[in-house]
Amino acid sequence: MAILTTDPKILGLALFGGIAPALFWLWFWLREDNQKPEPKGLIATIFFIGMISVIVVIPFQKFIQSNVTSHDWQIIGWASIEELVKYFGVVILLYKTKFVDEPIDWPIVLITVALGFAALENSLFLIKPLSLGQATVGLLTGQLRFLGSTLLHAVSSGIVGIALGLSFYMGKYVKKLYLFAGLILAIALHSTFNFFIMENDGNNFLRVLGFLWVVTIIIMLLFEKLRRMSVKN
Repeated sequence: MAILTTDPKILGLALFGGIAPALFWLWFWLREDNQKPEPKGLIATIFFIGMISVIVVIPFQKFIQSNVTSHDWQIIGWASIEELVKYFGVVILLYKTKFVDEPIDWPIVLITVALGFAALENSLFLIKPLSLGQATVGLLTGQLRFLGSTLLHAVSSGIVGIALGLSFYMGKYVKKLYLFAGLILAIALHSTFNFFIMENDGNNFLRVLGFLWVVTIIIMLLFEKLRRMSVKN
C-alpha cells in the first residue's frame, strides 16, 4: 500500500494527515446525534477498531489480487472486504450490549468505524510521498483523500447504518433483508468510486465527488427521519 519508513517525523506527519481530516468528518457526523449522543469512550473505541480493520483487510485484499484475474472483480472484492470488516468490527464490539438503543445509533457507530478505517488508510498512503521528500504531492494526496476516500468510507458505511436504523423496530427477517440491501448498496457505491478513480487516473474525480455529495445529502435527510423515529419511541 505504501513504502514504509521508520522516520518518526514522517510517521507523525502521515498519521496527522490521515487522522485529522477523519476527525473533522467525525465531528461533522456526530452533530446529527445531538439528542442522545453516544459515550465518548465508545466512539473512541469504535474509531480505533476502524483503524485496526485496515490491518485486517490487507491480507484478504492481497489474496484477492493474487487469485482473481479480472481487475473489475478485484475492485469489487476489495470493496466488499472493506465494507464487511467494518460492519463486523462494530457488531462484534456491540454484541449483547445496550449502546445501540435507538435507530440513529446505527449510522453513527458505522460511520465512526469507517472514519477510523479511512484515517489509517489515508496515513499509509501519505507515507510514500512524504518519505520521498514530496511534501507538496503528499499535501495534494491528503486533500484529495480528505474529499474523496474519507467521505466515501463514511457514506458507504452510513448506507448500511441507515438500513439498520430504518429496520430498527421491524422483525428479525426484515432486518436481515434491510442489512443485505444496505451492504449491497454500500459495496456498489464503493466499487463504483474505486473503478472510476483507478480506471480513469482520477479524471472523473470531481464528477464522482459530486455524486458522493448527492448521496451524502440523501443520508443527512434520512438521518432526520431516524431522529424522528428515535424521539417517537
